Amino acid sequence: MSVPAPRQTSTYAVISLVGGILGWTLLPLLGSLAAIIFGHMARSEIRRSNGQLEGDGLALGGLILGWLAVAGWVLGIIIFILFFGGMAWLFSLNA
Repeated sequence: MSVPAPRQTSTYAVISLVGGILGWTLLPLLGSLAAIIFGHMARSEIRRSNGQLEGDGLALGGLILGWLAVAGWVLGIIIFILFFGGMAWLFSLNA
């Protein structure tokens, strides 16, 4: 009876999760972009491996963290622009 070979975890999936965590801590933009890019690469690599690779959950976690961080940055920039644009508009009324 042969023993099936153990499945390996996708390196891209691990990089995606680490990038997602870094995107929320030390490297906001770079980590988030790495999480998104490597997350998509990992998920396609895992699908093409015919069951030889695992780590889809890690890749999905990295993708979620990466996209949430990017969405937070975009929302923060929009709020910043609206706030200071509104302040400039208010000051222009008083001038």
